[in-house]
Amino acid sequence: MILTQYYLDCLSQASYLVADETTRLAVVVDPRRDIDDYLAEAKEADLTIVGILNTHFHADFVSGHLELAKATGAWIGYGDQAKADPHTRAFADGERLSLGGVTLEIMHTPGHTPESISVLVYEHADDEVAYAVLTGDALFIGDVGRPDLLASIGFTADELGSMLYDSIHTKLMGLPDPVRVFPAHGAGSACGKNLSTEKQSTIGAQRATNYACQPMTREQFLDVVTEGQPSAPGYFVYNATVNRQERSILDVDHHVSALSENEIRDALAGGAIVTDARPNAEYAVAHLRGSLNVPSDGRLAETVGMVLGPQDRVILIAPDGQEQEVATRFHRIGYDNVLGFIPQPEAYFLAHPDDMAMASRLSVAEADAALESVPGLQLLDIRNPGEVAGGMIPGAIHIPLAELGRRAAELDKERPVLAYCAGGWRSSVGSSLLRAKGFADVSDILGGYNAWRSAHDLEPASCATTKA
Repeated sequence: MILTQYYLDCLSQASYLVADETTRLAVVVDPRRDIDDYLAEAKEADLTIVGILNTHFHADFVSGHLELAKATGAWIGYGDQAKADPHTRAFADGERLSLGGVTLEIMHTPGHTPESISVLVYEHADDEVAYAVLTGDALFIGDVGRPDLLASIGFTADELGSMLYDSIHTKLMGLPDPVRVFPAHGAGSACGKNLSTEKQSTIGAQRATNYACQPMTREQFLDVVTEGQPSAPGYFVYNATVNRQERSILDVDHHVSALSENEIRDALAGGAIVTDARPNAEYAVAHLRGSLNVPSDGRLAETVGMVLGPQDRVILIAPDGQEQEVATRFHRIGYDNVLGFIPQPEAYFLAHPDDMAMASRLSVAEADAALESVPGLQLLDIRNPGEVAGGMIPGAIHIPLAELGRRAAELDKERPVLAYCAGGWRSSVGSSLLRAKGFADVSDILGGYNAWRSAHDLEPASCATTKA
């Protein structure tokens, strides 16, 4: 048997290829939209990709099933509770799929979404115990899939949570301890609140250590899995909708182009938004006024989905040589309106000095002084709910970054704003968003809450559940 995990740090997303070494037949589970890795492995190992399984309608990325099916001719499958395209295959609970000796078995595990499935992987068809289970967004390492996402329209969080309780405590915890667990997401994903950095585990380990897998009533489970969840990025509903329908297929050879001076001018005049993917420090020193700073050294795709809409037309500024990679990360969430990039940004900046600005970033000492002396200063905490449960700077207003675009009106544009997150990455994003919305005086705290807490000799509160 071949079982390969492909992990994207930027989205904390895992996809899988399962193949039989004798027949050379393979199935890909939860593929991303850029499919080169799957095709390369199939070619190198002389595999034929015959099928594509999606464990559910993903909300945090656009699934690559259409791209992969076009490239390979493979069928596309879901659990039979998914209301998908009639040309896809629908698999019943307990249905088996043979690749030769290697056998896959579908297990319905609803709760994160009503159509969610897990996939049991047997190395040999007559094995009594599965080698592994690909759990999608039902069971994570250290967590379970959240049941409260708006993507599951038509169901309440309690209804989905009740389904999830049965899926976790009856079905998945009913598997033997040695079964390996391979989830669709890891630490940092907004699909849960306490995901581990580990990429695999076992049923036994999760039974022993996962807070949501401990013995508890249905009501206790609902309370614990819905408490402290991060705010869902705005693009989640869009992606969940796109993944249910036909859409444009991404060309595997697609490349974004360098824009000419005239093309940049016309695009800006037409309302295009500049997204600057350079590191926070470089952006702070010099950037185009009104541009958004979403650096490529962090969770770019997910964060773009918080501060931009899928209809927004985008001009990229990227670190040298990363233009195509940054564009690909836009495409992974279905943001396909990337017009191109500004080549040689420094030269462009020098040629347009009147369009340039600097960002104000304050040390903890400078922030403390400003809080004491600046009249009307608005202190803004843009971390997630689980993070603020571990403590806030006194007097802060809490608006998570994922909600800042739609809630910016809760702040006064005429008064200065001082923003902070956990370590300083998200606060640069949030500050750039406020400036683009017309806030004239915005600063953020270097090192964020972690630096402020350390400077004030405060211990982290034990109730914090979301990592920085």
